[in-house]
Amino acid sequence: MATSKHKISSQLQPGRDCSLCERLVAFRHEARINYPDWHNAPVPSFGPENARVLIVGLAPGLRGANRTGRPFTGDWAGDLLYETLLDYGFASGVYEERPDDNLKLIDCRVTNAVRCVPPENKPTPAEIRACRPFLESTLATMPKLQIIVALGRIAHESVVRAFAMPLAKVPFGHGAKANLLLPDGRPIQLFDSYHCSRYNTNTGVLTPEMFRKVFANIRKSLESA
Repeated sequence: MATSKHKISSQLQPGRDCSLCERLVAFRHEARINYPDWHNAPVPSFGPENARVLIVGLAPGLRGANRTGRPFTGDWAGDLLYETLLDYGFASGVYEERPDDNLKLIDCRVTNAVRCVPPENKPTPAEIRACRPFLESTLATMPKLQIIVALGRIAHESVVRAFAMPLAKVPFGHGAKANLLLPDGRPIQLFDSYHCSRYNTNTGVLTPEMFRKVFANIRKSLESA
């Protein structure tokens, strides 16, 4: 375990017209022209800051979170994620693929490693790096954080780098668990899962049962703390 040497600002979040990544800005402008009624901006985190669990995804989907303005809302990945959160008591209400449904997160928050939609859902290493301070800031706003869930390798690696740890010491693997330390010395458990994308579920890389098992283990860990 290691403590991050990064100086984290709890106030740092991207503005609607964040200009850090030239390629993502151009893609955002194009989407605003083609789909003027969509969110088309960096997508903020969803869920209470005093949650013990933070779920980190890759980036907003073009017709999902980029359209609706809420992480994992409006595409297949959200269907599986929010169904699972409801089943394990991390959410209440009904998920209806829109930000004005009555879905509420309980002891759980959702964010993305990259806040703006990237072309073909593939952010570049430079874009991931540019967005990492916003992830670090999100960590700093969560005083009760105990568990981080990384959905996919990119989310995993961005989280590990946010803790200033070598990737080789914290390898990604579905169902893997690692121990990290926040700058204030609080221990954090990192749980990994393959991303709950339609591609992964259609190809059998990730089944709903595999995904549910990760959250069953998370619930068990919280109850035993």
